[in-house]
Amino acid sequence: MFFVNIWFDISNSPHINMFYDLIKELESEGHKIIITSRPLANTVELLDQSGLKHTIIGDHYGKNFYKKLFGYPVRVLQLKRFLKRHKLDLAVSQSSFHSPLVAKLLGIPSIYTNDNEHALGNLPSFFFATQILIPENLPIKNVTKNGVSKKKVMQYPGVKEGIYLWKKGMEINDRKKSIDNSTFEIYIRPEPLTAQYYNGKQNFLDDTICTLQNKYRITVLARDKTQLEYYKQEKFSKVNVPEKSLDFETIAINCSLFIGAGGSMTRELAILGIPTISVYQDNLLEVDKYLIAKNLMKHEPDITPDIVENYIKMISNKTPESEIMVKGKMAYELLKQEILKYDI
Repeated sequence: MFFVNIWFDISNSPHINMFYDLIKELESEGHKIIITSRPLANTVELLDQSGLKHTIIGDHYGKNFYKKLFGYPVRVLQLKRFLKRHKLDLAVSQSSFHSPLVAKLLGIPSIYTNDNEHALGNLPSFFFATQILIPENLPIKNVTKNGVSKKKVMQYPGVKEGIYLWKKGMEINDRKKSIDNSTFEIYIRPEPLTAQYYNGKQNFLDDTICTLQNKYRITVLARDKTQLEYYKQEKFSKVNVPEKSLDFETIAINCSLFIGAGGSMTRELAILGIPTISVYQDNLLEVDKYLIAKNLMKHEPDITPDIVENYIKMISNKTPESEIMVKGKMAYELLKQEILKYDI
């Protein structure tokens, strides 16, 4: 086997869980890994907690379309300047809109995975990527409709979250059983305010949180400093708002009910069998529709305290979804196999 120099651009916090085990396994086999990141949401803090060595390149330009448009080529050039001395063989990313173009400029192939068909950044990414991996529930036509070659699109089994949860699922479930669960804990992840694809309402969870805090232990997982400050208001006085990011396993083990306004964490906890309500306000992704159809989570965009209370009366903790876990292992092995095709 030849060793590969692989670049991972981890541009958002969910990508850390997705690639952590894969990166560690590739490193243990002798492959060289270069990781770049950017200061979006909790990405840098969680990378530091994980122990993955990374270099922060560029910035995040908020939700404003024109700022994003300006910032896109800036970070592309910053990445190219940093990476050109590393003699890379391959670029790998999940929803990093910069990675495929940077790889093209560096003259190296790229693998681009994505499960959010509504993100505008997919347009250049799909076009410049050497290979595109999408979950089986996302139709290939959604990728190829803008002129992308069908030959470079591959569907992997299951959903993205299964790629990394297949190893951790049963371990988390066993640890969850061993703790004192007499306190009903609700974890809430608010809306992604800075995401380009999000056009839903803001702060729509306030009434629900203010009412439920008098009866349940509630932890709000703020996405950034703005949300952190917002949930420190007096009206949320009984709510726990961690200053530092909590690791995923801590959340999963202690969570009795998860309410998420979009993003990977909502799907992750649903797949683990933890009662989950998605309150996402915009067009649902195909992967979300798939999980709802399998009765792994509920979708309640017009959430109220009564809806939550009624759901609590009905719920029971389940074990991790076995079919998705099996497919997750298959998808993990497929992704690694595709990466190692580029050993030269």
